[in-house]
Amino acid sequence: MTDSAAIILASASPRRVELLQSAGVTVSVRPSSTDEVLLPGEAPEAHAMRLARDKAQDVAALGNGRFFIGADTIVVSGDEIMGKPRDAKDAERMLRKLSGTVHQVITGFSVIDMVSNADITAAVKTLVYFKELRDDEIHAYIATGCPFDKAGAYAIQGDAAHMIRKIEGSYTNVVGLPLCEVVEALRTLGALG
Repeated sequence: MTDSAAIILASASPRRVELLQSAGVTVSVRPSSTDEVLLPGEAPEAHAMRLARDKAQDVAALGNGRFFIGADTIVVSGDEIMGKPRDAKDAERMLRKLSGTVHQVITGFSVIDMVSNADITAAVKTLVYFKELRDDEIHAYIATGCPFDKAGAYAIQGDAAHMIRKIEGSYTNVVGLPLCEVVEALRTLGALG
C-alpha cells in the first residue's frame, strides 16, 4: 500500500509497527530521542499530543522522508498520569492503583507531511475496566518483565489481558496506536492511495 521510504515511524515500539502493518501501511522505524517530561500544569491529553508532535518533529528534522508519525500513550488514573514504571516497586504501585477501577488510556498521535508542512495531531481516549487484582497475580505479572516498557505497567495484548473486564473505545489505542485515526490522517495528508 505504501512506499517503505515514504513513511517514518518515530518510535521503537514493535506493537505500533505491527498495527500499521496489519492495515497494509509499511513504515521505516527511526526512534525519537524526545524526553517524555510532563510540563507543569499540562493536561493529560495535551501532554500526549505534545509528545507525539515533538517525537515526529524530532525525527523529521533529521530528513530522509516525507511523512512522519509520532505517538505517545499514557494511562490516567484519577489525577495521576502513568508512564512506564521505573522499577518493580513502581510497577506494583501502578497495578495496585488500577486494580478494581476504571482508567483512561490516551494516545496522542501526530502525522507530519514535510512537503506541504501540514500535520494532523490528535488524541484518542479509551476507558479500561480492571478487575480486582490478587497479590499473586500482580507479582506473577511483574515477574514476566512485561510491565517495564508499558504505560501503566500493563499490556492489554499480552499477559495482562485476563486483568481487564472490558474496554470502551479503541482497542488499538490501548495497544499503543489508534489505528483507525492514524490511517485516516495518513490518507488525508496523501500518504496513502
